[in-house]
Amino acid sequence: MSLEALQLLPLSIPSPSQGVWHLGPVPIRAYALCIIAGVVAAIWLGDRRWVARGGRQGQVGDVALWAVPAGVIGARMYHVATDHDLYFGPGRDAWGALEIWNGGLGIWGAISGGFLGAYLYCRRQGILVRPLADALAPGLLLAQAIGRLGNYFNQELYGRPTTLPWGLEIDPVNWPSGASFADGTTFHPTFLYELLWNLAGVALIVALDRRWRLGRGRVFALYVMVYTAGRGWIETLRIDTIELDDVLGLRWGVWMSIGLFTAAAAYFVLVGRRHRGDEGRESIPYRDGAPDRSHAPS
Repeated sequence: MSLEALQLLPLSIPSPSQGVWHLGPVPIRAYALCIIAGVVAAIWLGDRRWVARGGRQGQVGDVALWAVPAGVIGARMYHVATDHDLYFGPGRDAWGALEIWNGGLGIWGAISGGFLGAYLYCRRQGILVRPLADALAPGLLLAQAIGRLGNYFNQELYGRPTTLPWGLEIDPVNWPSGASFADGTTFHPTFLYELLWNLAGVALIVALDRRWRLGRGRVFALYVMVYTAGRGWIETLRIDTIELDDVLGLRWGVWMSIGLFTAAAAYFVLVGRRHRGDEGRESIPYRDGAPDRSHAPS
């Protein structure tokens, strides 16, 4: 069937009628459930990969106790810093900056905060950071894929109008401030694009790691490259209102993707040239004399 024929089909993706359910006085929020599910999936996959690299089973869960809270704090701080007028502008309520359940997490802040939390744990336990980052990388992308479902339930971070049959229905109350569209307008489901891109990225990273036995932070660099390549394109579709929507002609997220992709690619190439063959991956993921080294599987 041709694209023109598909466009004539009366199809679309409906948005959920609600994203919050109440269990007595307790609100159950889909956004939070998606984030929790993503964290659980990341720990599961990360632990399997960590053990395969010589790490102690269950240790990834311990890392998460440090990395996840730090990541959430970092994600919220980044969001508030880059969209501060939403909370500190005229007529705004500054307390809204703390209402994380209403959405608003910046991925770059999440990665930075989570990395800091994981680094502090690694310092205490004698873990080498780069092998841990390589073990966790595909799980992070998996968590991001699952987390994007939270944006679907919140009817946020969608793209510009489209007539494609997979256009996303958005309630007018959730349209960008001051925007007006014709009745029946549907939008690019950028949450779905990113979800599918991330899942494909997980498969690609795991396959390349198995084929080339990547190490020394190169799997994490590959994760950054895969994610930013898709995110940069997806950012060009989004129409959500942000303060930095025109930085030298591009949204801030596009520039972040370009900069991080370039840095990660340079790191991947330079480290690959420096460590070839058997030196491409660390033989053990602990520092000499580290307390957990004796527990690593032989």
